Amino acid sequence: WRRRRGLWRKVAEAQQRQERSLVQMETAVQRFREQNPSVNAVSILSLPLPELSKKLHDGSLPLDHVFYSYVGKAVQMAIETNCITEYLQESENQLRKAKLAGQHGLLYGVPVSIKDSIDCQGHDSTMGYIKNLNKPAAEDSVVVQVLRRQGAIPFVKTNVPQSLISYDCKNLLFGQTRNPLLYTRTPGGSSGGEGALIGGGGSILGIGTDVGGSLRFPAAFCGVCALKPTGNRLSKRGILSGVVGQKAVAAAVGPLAKDVESLALCMRALLCEDMFSLDSTVPPLPFSEEVYSSTQPLRIGYYETDFFTMPSPAMRRAVREMKQLLEEAGHTLVPFELTNVDYVIFNFCVRGMFADGGTSFVEKFNGELEKGGAELLFWLAKSPHWLKTLLSWIAKPFVPRFSSIIRSMRANTVSEVWSLHHEIEDFCHQFIAQWKKLNLDVMLCPMLGPALGIGYPGKLSVAVSYTMLYNVLDFPAGVVPVTMVTDEDDDELKDYKGYYRDWWDRTLAKAFAGSVGMPVAVQCVALPWQEELCLRFMKEVETL
Repeated sequence: WRRRRGLWRKVAEAQQRQERSLVQMETAVQRFREQNPSVNAVSILSLPLPELSKKLHDGSLPLDHVFYSYVGKAVQMAIETNCITEYLQESENQLRKAKLAGQHGLLYGVPVSIKDSIDCQGHDSTMGYIKNLNKPAAEDSVVVQVLRRQGAIPFVKTNVPQSLISYDCKNLLFGQTRNPLLYTRTPGGSSGGEGALIGGGGSILGIGTDVGGSLRFPAAFCGVCALKPTGNRLSKRGILSGVVGQKAVAAAVGPLAKDVESLALCMRALLCEDMFSLDSTVPPLPFSEEVYSSTQPLRIGYYETDFFTMPSPAMRRAVREMKQLLEEAGHTLVPFELTNVDYVIFNFCVRGMFADGGTSFVEKFNGELEKGGAELLFWLAKSPHWLKTLLSWIAKPFVPRFSSIIRSMRANTVSEVWSLHHEIEDFCHQFIAQWKKLNLDVMLCPMLGPALGIGYPGKLSVAVSYTMLYNVLDFPAGVVPVTMVTDEDDDELKDYKGYYRDWWDRTLAKAFAGSVGMPVAVQCVALPWQEELCLRFMKEVETL
């Protein structure tokens, strides 16, 4: 009882610190507005990043006008959606130094928001765990170091779900983050604070991470763009992950922004000598302007469904309409046949992430007060092997997917893990062979949407199939919003049955319902290390 009371005290301290951060931000903005009453924040906030960057470089927009306009808007979004966990007060010092030092770096003077799990010197990276409070990072992660060297000003850290293994955005320390477009909806996760802040206009550029869709869900649910690069294109040094050491499903760090041009500018800035010298394990591949700015017609593979998670009517329509627009613009579209996605999800994703039977995942929760949003995984990981085998056998005829998940959560021997890794490599080469046989440049794929109601992602872990496939394959994948849910889409949900017609399918139909006006995105995919081609395709989709 005494230990629990101590933990609750820590939670209260974390919440007070979060409130203090917002007060500090409000005070700073208030002070600035009193000294500069004529600054038009609305016009500054309406500028796209490339234009804003140009004005900062040529001096037509002062740094502090931009900085405090975004701090002001960020406070407003934090109050509305609860997306910010901490204000990086040293950003004000960095701002003063930048004004004195003059212009350098591609992101000179650009305020950037940073996901909670990415180290910023002197600040906690909590991942929503009480045990990570009051353990400030000794130094900036490599990505943050490079951003600073490129003149960017990291100014806030944003909320995540506890453990990061979730596409909702809630933890005991900082609470639930809401979708800025509709407060009853989740902003997605695990980079949910980023999605909400950028979707609501409180940040122009953000950095998040993705191990199953954690950049792509928030972007799609909040109506913005994001790029998940190949796992090692950008440095992951100084970035915490949900399951440390697993190699089956590749994690990546990447940008979120309102438009594709902003993502390209961010990648251009990050893929520099500083990145390659600070982390020599990152391949020294600078940004290829030639590939990004090419106007050659593309050969584009596409599919409307993965035959595992039935797409919502709006998802299906988004891919169909985009296919037609791309064809009209002179590109060639080729149907791509996806097979065995169920095997990929259960055997590569679930089994790969929890190859130790979930032991290390469970250990993270030792001494915590709750198991945020991962109750099923947690319960399965704690169950003895004989019970899993029995449950899997009993469930198989009635709920085959549940049976498969239970079977995938058992502890593996070292040789079994090695053969799993070998199998994933084989799968990747087969996928590339199918891609090359069709002579494809890129692929157009569905993206789960619209945003689900708050609390639904925890019940619908199986719905990560569209995104997680590209973590297993380790292909670059971005999302671009292309349409909104119509009344017809919502009506058609009445006939939504799913492919398995199980509890998960019925729950997903409920989670999609009542979303008229919410954004729906598509996923744009390229082969490994071809981020520039992926962005070029995303730009084309966005323009059309």
